[in-house]
Amino acid sequence: MCPAAAPLPTFCQQLLLLLQQQPAGLSEYQLLQQLRSQADNPLPSGELSDPLCLFRCHFLLFNGLYQLRDLLLERGQAQLLISPLCVQLAPWTPGSQALASHDPLRSYYLDLQHLEDTGSDDVERLLASFWTRLHGNEDRQAALELFELHTAEDLSLGAITRRYRQLVSQHHPDRGGSHERLQTINLAMEVLRRHYQ
Repeated sequence: MCPAAAPLPTFCQQLLLLLQQQPAGLSEYQLLQQLRSQADNPLPSGELSDPLCLFRCHFLLFNGLYQLRDLLLERGQAQLLISPLCVQLAPWTPGSQALASHDPLRSYYLDLQHLEDTGSDDVERLLASFWTRLHGNEDRQAALELFELHTAEDLSLGAITRRYRQLVSQHHPDRGGSHERLQTINLAMEVLRRHYQ
């Protein structure tokens, strides 16, 4: 006779119950709001508008989700799909445990030392880095539009370089083009080279 599985830790039980009540899944924000409305949750009680509090809530939530996912997979009960946009229970399938163990975020969130080592300055740097990358994506998109590249096959460095040469030839001042337009094309190429090297 198989021994009975140990009961789930309290936080994992809370998460499982909320997810079972929402078969279509919940966003991270919805899950945080529902958990924080319960009296016996392990999340910090500060304002989510405070970046450090938000980071700590996020980290503890994902720590609990990865623990729950591991326990559900060990027991062959379900898969837990984890993403900030949708956290959802799915049926267990053979091989899902092997796939889950290769998730690079799993080891980060299961190591509580990362939570302890992250202070306000670290969170501010993470946020600044995010906005820099987001702004960089806007620059990339503008450069692609300037080059009139929109389809997936156009997004190789070789295709971008070919298009760059066409535009330089077409807009070079020696061929009646504008010096300002050529500078814009060169700047766009630098942006795209950074993204596609």
